[in-house]
Amino acid sequence: MIEWINVIIMTATCLLSFYFYIKSVGPAALEKKIGKNAYKKCTQYRMLSGIFMTISFLCYVVYYFFPLPIPVPQTFPWDWRFSAVLAVILAIPSGYILLRGVLDAGEESMIVKKEHTMYGGIYDKIRHPQALGELPFVWVISLLLNSPFLFVFSFIWVPIYYYMCIAEEKDLEIRYGQKYLEYKKNTGFLIPKNTK
Repeated sequence: MIEWINVIIMTATCLLSFYFYIKSVGPAALEKKIGKNAYKKCTQYRMLSGIFMTISFLCYVVYYFFPLPIPVPQTFPWDWRFSAVLAVILAIPSGYILLRGVLDAGEESMIVKKEHTMYGGIYDKIRHPQALGELPFVWVISLLLNSPFLFVFSFIWVPIYYYMCIAEEKDLEIRYGQKYLEYKKNTGFLIPKNTK
């Protein structure tokens, strides 16, 4: 019974993380409805999104101990060390991109402020480095837990991250206007754009 409850919680918290993140990236639109408090409210939504994402990943660990009784292998057909090597190979470039995105965004990664300006650094090349760096970690965790089920389940995050980026861009267009539209022309969504 605990295995089914865990998967339900894992799925629900994944979707709740998505819901609150979408709400967190709309401060400019929300400001038109409720005023200056919109940015504080969006920061609260961002925190809630992070909490639900953390719970979802903790459920990954619980799944390792309580897998579903379904006809899917509990582990990959190779030794765990091979999965660990694959996880490290995936984690190093992803971690670098994520760290660069967080450092270049500064506190805006978690705290939404009206006075924050557009970013530089890695953001001069791609618009969503944090998403690009963070997303692969669902497979890093799955590989470290050596779980084929979790590896496949993790694909649920692909459309979630994609739509989170789309929602964020809609509000950034409201927030920064023409400046952001020009920025979009010169940078890639997730892959650097060759503007020469």
